[in-house]
Amino acid sequence: MRTKLAFVLVAAAALSLTGCAAPDEKPAAAAAGPSGAAGSALNLGPEQNRIVPAKDETIAALVPADIRATGKLTIGVGAAGSGSPPLAFTATDNKTLIGNEPDLGYAVAGLLGLEPVIENTSWENLFIGLDSSKYNVGLSNITVTEERKQRYDFATYRLDNLAFVAKKESGWKVTGPADVAGKKVAVSSGTNQEKILVEWSKEAEKQGLKPVDIKYYQTNQATYLALGSGQIDLYLGPNPSAAYQVSLNDKLAIVGTYSGAGASLQGKIALTTQKGNGLVKALGAAVDKLIATGDYTRILQRWSLTGEAVEKSEINPPGLPIEGK
Repeated sequence: MRTKLAFVLVAAAALSLTGCAAPDEKPAAAAAGPSGAAGSALNLGPEQNRIVPAKDETIAALVPADIRATGKLTIGVGAAGSGSPPLAFTATDNKTLIGNEPDLGYAVAGLLGLEPVIENTSWENLFIGLDSSKYNVGLSNITVTEERKQRYDFATYRLDNLAFVAKKESGWKVTGPADVAGKKVAVSSGTNQEKILVEWSKEAEKQGLKPVDIKYYQTNQATYLALGSGQIDLYLGPNPSAAYQVSLNDKLAIVGTYSGAGASLQGKIALTTQKGNGLVKALGAAVDKLIATGDYTRILQRWSLTGEAVEKSEINPPGLPIEGK
């Protein structure tokens, strides 16, 4: 959920044709609770054996002629630097981009009959690349917002959720402000989840409860160390990264999820393309075909993200409102 208050913050691989998950990994169970995490043994190597479906002639025909003529689908991923596991990050060779976003990019390109060209860039340069047509598609946990809809078209492929993480032994369940009242909760500064947590703290006080004791750490590593040592009770962050951490540490659990858009709207993550370039219908149709064949579920299972699955792709659905309107 890539923005900063208004834009939620969060962030060429080897190609092998196959219709199933990589043979040396054990996908998380599809019914593994709110996060979809089930302690899967992830394949973090450069040889990903991605799911790449055969070209669908009907869907491929929806691709604008100028893009189809290039034979390529250029995909920008804003994961430069440390990346954002399990969405997009470098493999054990420290150069191959792996994760849920590259996997989806390869699968969509396969259905469109195009060669995927995935470029890892910074978050800011991702949008510059979309604006200049350097990238046909942005695939980087991009939340649909009303402000962004003025410049881009969206085809959704995942829900935008936040997650509360605690020690598994805590037995806590977080469903609202009362459940975090008086607790030490870590959150990243300047993010939408911080905004929501501050609102929950104020609501707890209105109910006569203690405010949330909000804590800040510089890195995810420091946050999870604090959680493991008992310095904090909970961490509120993007569900994908939380699900990834829980899949690696059986002493942690996701104890609650919440829409990244807040109480009034389910936030959604989408393939993003330049507004009016005609590509969005092909992208949406490709996601729908992946859902219908089951490849979509298998891609999410690889990275413990089945809890954020959508039933269908939506073109330009309602997004996070423009602040002050």
